[in-house]
Amino acid sequence: MNQPTPRPGPKPARAGVPEHGRVPKYYLVKERLEELLGELGPGGRLPTEADLAQRHGVARATVRQALRELLLEGRLRRQGRGTVVAGPKIEQPLSLTSYTEGVTRQGLRPGRTLITLDRLAADPALAGRLAVAEGEPLWHLERVLRADEERVGLESTYVPVARVPDLATDFDPEGSFYGYLRAHGVHLGTADERIETVLATPREALLIGTPPALPMLLLHRRSLDADGRPLELVRALYRGDRFSFTLALGAPPPGEAERP
Repeated sequence: MNQPTPRPGPKPARAGVPEHGRVPKYYLVKERLEELLGELGPGGRLPTEADLAQRHGVARATVRQALRELLLEGRLRRQGRGTVVAGPKIEQPLSLTSYTEGVTRQGLRPGRTLITLDRLAADPALAGRLAVAEGEPLWHLERVLRADEERVGLESTYVPVARVPDLATDFDPEGSFYGYLRAHGVHLGTADERIETVLATPREALLIGTPPALPMLLLHRRSLDADGRPLELVRALYRGDRFSFTLALGAPPPGEAERP
């Protein structure tokens, strides 16, 4: 028996009703479809656009717009020639844990497909960020990220060859890079991270297996080792319909001025 799909968080203020009180037809259809998703549960197949249009007394274009928003939000996914209810998004913590740890914590099976592992000379920008001499050799590791065999992201890592000289010969591309570092005595200390929304390039969309118009979450990370030396630069692209990021916040230290 299908389990009901988890409901999203609290509704926005006024539950989407503009100040002038006029609500677009597609939005009303979308709200009714959200109720249907809860009844069907993950994996449940939606009726056709024509059936939904007849059921709600609207044009097929109106239903199509409502479905498009639910697809972009990750509430639905295409399966064959139909549309089914998607499961919950993958929650990835914003912390120095590997992709493997974050996905495994949710009961999913992580995986990676190697695209590139090659050496390149550090250009001025990479050399500056990694605190190495211009022209120093770097590893460039690029892998497609998978969760239960579904392609969900694309990760590109730059690390000085001097830090992990045998990466090309004794690293399992399916495995955790952070686990490999720990096994070789390299320990992470801190990292700076920045996240933005982007659209994938045609190459990235092809590798991840998504339409180019699907919003992506782009993560930039610069990690330092336990001694404070730059260790890696990461550019990770995650499907916006499959991922959300979580961050635990705490109160400021005693005595630190609090901003209003």
